[in-house]
Amino acid sequence: MCYRTKLNKKIFSLEKSLDARFLEPDKYQPQLEINAFSFSETPVITYDSPGEIQLFQWGLIPFWAKDDSIKKMTLNSKIETAAEKPAFRNSVDNRCLVIAEAYYEWQWLDPKGKTKQKFILEPKDQEIFAFAGIFSTWKNPENNNIINSYSILTTQANELMSKVHNNKKRMPVVLKPQHHKNWLQGSDLRNFAFPYDVSLTATAID
Repeated sequence: MCYRTKLNKKIFSLEKSLDARFLEPDKYQPQLEINAFSFSETPVITYDSPGEIQLFQWGLIPFWAKDDSIKKMTLNSKIETAAEKPAFRNSVDNRCLVIAEAYYEWQWLDPKGKTKQKFILEPKDQEIFAFAGIFSTWKNPENNNIINSYSILTTQANELMSKVHNNKKRMPVVLKPQHHKNWLQGSDLRNFAFPYDVSLTATAID
């Protein structure tokens, strides 16, 4: 799965790398470690505004939700079943790029995970990259506030990630730069499931 990411680059670097401009640059906060369970707003690029970098909340809230409590269970979505699950099936065509420069995972060092080793994962050839994401727009029935939110797609772990994420053996879908447009324009989900992957480096950290 994917619950911790890193995005500490400056706005200029992000805009140059992604060929897009921030809609609200003053709201962007570089972070060494983003905790998904903080449900913070992070940079994304959506299929309908490919030249803009927007800030969406991590934790997808489907349009039909009565409240936002579902968000803690929708931080990730399995790419193999997203089109079938009620929480995600209405959003699978709402594609987005979730921007990052690294993500973190923990390797279990014993069968019950009482001792763990933290790793940082980075693509070998991308300083700034995009996870495959889907998003939803939800209106809070209590105050009519609009919340745009997203989920990061995951797939079966490759050889490296099977060793690092050795309890669940899943990994987020990191897109190749040449496939950003294909993802945004609705290419079949199956095209991005394992064995689709990018070359990663895994570094043990404290």
